[in-house]
Amino acid sequence: MHAALARGLARFLPTAQIATATLQEPEHGLGAERLAATDVLTWWGHKAHDQVSDEVVRRVQARVLEGMGLIVLHSGHYSKIFRLLMGTTCSLTWREADERERLWVCNPGHPIARGIDRYFELPREEMYGEPFAIPTPEEQVFSSWFEGGDVFRSGCCWRRGNGSIFYFRPGHETYPTYHDDNVLRVIANAAEWARPRGTWSDSCPNVAQAPERIAPK
Repeated sequence: MHAALARGLARFLPTAQIATATLQEPEHGLGAERLAATDVLTWWGHKAHDQVSDEVVRRVQARVLEGMGLIVLHSGHYSKIFRLLMGTTCSLTWREADERERLWVCNPGHPIARGIDRYFELPREEMYGEPFAIPTPEEQVFSSWFEGGDVFRSGCCWRRGNGSIFYFRPGHETYPTYHDDNVLRVIANAAEWARPRGTWSDSCPNVAQAPERIAPK
């Protein structure tokens, strides 16, 4: 899946430097030096969430607060990093029944929706349904309707510290979702939207010298 995503995104972001990292690599491929050089990190995970190192999760959190963008995909809603940044359980309802999914554009002026029509459809996907235990999105770009009647907030944005976060629902591992041009376009748009807008380092210095004179009391 990571290879399919990398190939697809390279078509929409031809000037970007795209690399992959997997759970099995040392530090899951997310060492401090590599993260420091990363503008936007895309995260997909499923049954191995508990195998992700807490140290790496804290490192990713720190980079997001500094300004790195984070795009969380599909079952990454239950990842340690997403739940940490959201501060909630991020639970939802689900069903795997080969359902058609229609993704409606809620905010057509948003840069993540650039190049997408009023809606697009995926012929087969896993259903995610409400309630979705997340903080109220600061911006909602997409909303999903499923063949069985369920609906879901499937494209949500937040800011944490100096970093931008986008959650995008599609991406079940048994379907060719990451070969769909609309899905790839959305993720590519999100990567451009989430690029750092500045940098910030967490510190708590004692500023002994005031910029103005303090009158004696």
